[in-house]
Amino acid sequence: MVLPADFGDRVRIARTRLTEESGHAGRAGTCYGFTTPSVTGVEVIGDTAEDLALAVSFEVSDTVWFAPDLIELVDHGAGTVAQVGTKTYVRTEDGQWVEPPPEGR
Repeated sequence: MVLPADFGDRVRIARTRLTEESGHAGRAGTCYGFTTPSVTGVEVIGDTAEDLALAVSFEVSDTVWFAPDLIELVDHGAGTVAQVGTKTYVRTEDGQWVEPPPEGR
């Protein structure tokens, strides 16, 4: 299955009965990864038949797990900066993570 979003992507939650009932319909947030609910036991909004869920964090700093079909890509969050150990990466418009050139170049 191709995921509708990846780490750092800005997403919107689709409007369905389930997302309306949970209060998340139409809300925008940031995707922070995925999991297999059968292994991790996370609570998921939506159908988990494919045993896959995406974590979406909202401005209020709450993170909720959703079935992939409830996630709509807004953009790749160009300009987002991530640090892994001593390396820094910046997100491009097409969703790539690149190391910026050293300062002064």
